[in-house]
Amino acid sequence: MKPIRQLAFVVNEQKEGAPALARELVALARTAGVALKQTTRFPLPKGWLHGCDACCVIGGDGTLLGVACESAREQVPIIGVNRGSLGFLTTFSADEARAQFLELLEGQFRVDHRAMLECSTGTGPHDLALNDVLIKDEVNSRLVRLEVFADGELVTDYTCDGLIFSTPTGSTAYNLSAGGPIMHPAAGVIAMTPICPHTLSNRSIIFRENVRLRVFNRSPTARLLVAMDGQRNLQVGAQSPVEISVAQLRLPLAQRADYSHFSVVRTKLKWSGGFVDKR
Repeated sequence: MKPIRQLAFVVNEQKEGAPALARELVALARTAGVALKQTTRFPLPKGWLHGCDACCVIGGDGTLLGVACESAREQVPIIGVNRGSLGFLTTFSADEARAQFLELLEGQFRVDHRAMLECSTGTGPHDLALNDVLIKDEVNSRLVRLEVFADGELVTDYTCDGLIFSTPTGSTAYNLSAGGPIMHPAAGVIAMTPICPHTLSNRSIIFRENVRLRVFNRSPTARLLVAMDGQRNLQVGAQSPVEISVAQLRLPLAQRADYSHFSVVRTKLKWSGGFVDKR
């Protein structure tokens, strides 16, 4: 990658150690002669990243999700530094960021382009999601009947607490908690996972990348909530379908040259196949 000459910082002040780490990295960037802009507010407004070569996000995965749409629109790579808990997206630790930051500024990283979902609800504007689109009733405790079509063909109708439509990147988030599959980020698919379905045979369905999905509300008294990455809600008309597809835009995510997705999954999910004899 080309060297970074203009760098944006997005810092989550609520995360322990994030402001102090930001000061350290800002000092390194200034020493290297990099032009800077900073904010502690997210989601970012449209245009805020215009002209930047990269954006350093210091916080957790939720912080990065608040930057993802603007990053995708402007095609500005995100350098995610984890000061949260799991950190599937913010893959640089604080120590790694300190040690490698000058190299990152010199362009010594690779960019992984992550698929996003595009969602619309009738005549309203389209929105983007990096992790998932959640469709459920506005009342948490109420079941909802949802009818799903793929490219105009009926898939099935669900009586459930909701449906999760996940990208491969988001497969380790809400989708995984609801019993859905883990998918490699490069897989060109969408996973649809029902939440607490009332038919035991209803399980996740995997759709190809160019599928066009439509979801209809078949509960006469229910109003739907459509949540994008758990951060933004879309309004749904009573008769309007929710339309979901893979977006043309992709999120540019900066990674170390030796980044391994499965190493991250093993570490974050504490996988271990080793047998420990405690006798």
